[in-house]
Amino acid sequence: MLEVVQLECRRGDRLLFSALDVEVGGGTLLHVRGRNGSGKTTLLRALCGLFTPERGEIRWRGTSITELGDEYHRDLLYFGHLNGIKGDLTGVENLRVTTTLDGARLDEQALWAALARIGLQGFEDLPTRMLSQGQKKRVALARLVLSRAPLWVLDEPFTALDTAAVALLETLIAEHVAGGGIVVLTTHQDVPLTSGQVARLDLGS
Repeated sequence: MLEVVQLECRRGDRLLFSALDVEVGGGTLLHVRGRNGSGKTTLLRALCGLFTPERGEIRWRGTSITELGDEYHRDLLYFGHLNGIKGDLTGVENLRVTTTLDGARLDEQALWAALARIGLQGFEDLPTRMLSQGQKKRVALARLVLSRAPLWVLDEPFTALDTAAVALLETLIAEHVAGGGIVVLTTHQDVPLTSGQVARLDLGS
């Protein structure tokens, strides 16, 4: 479903990687690994159409993502280094905004249930600026509970999470993969999910 064909990416004058070929089918977790500066985040941003590679092509279901445009982005959920939440809005309000932008039509009960599942019951209607960093991260991750996108691209999603939140995130990822979805992720943390039977891509090796 997701193909990377002869991809080459640079940062300034520095070559990060070239002639990169990857194929990821449904029901697969791809763990992208490599030292700092090897191009992991750049690759993930390229997969999301946020970074233009020097050469090569990224295809979704056989068609270049540049041709698909919004159709591709409706099938994609990207979670980057920034939480992407607004401090003046509550957790529920933040979810309402993001799900609307994702094109999802969900009732209020679904939003509250997602925040409860992610461990924020009792904090749903507080402005997120009043939450801890870990709680803010949970608000952002509640998008995964609600997402119907088949492709998840997650850049360091376990950062700033406590043990319980890490376990819950692993469960959400495992459920998505078991349902036929694709997850591409990077992480510096050793978690059971990435030490099992997963596909791996090593950059800079």
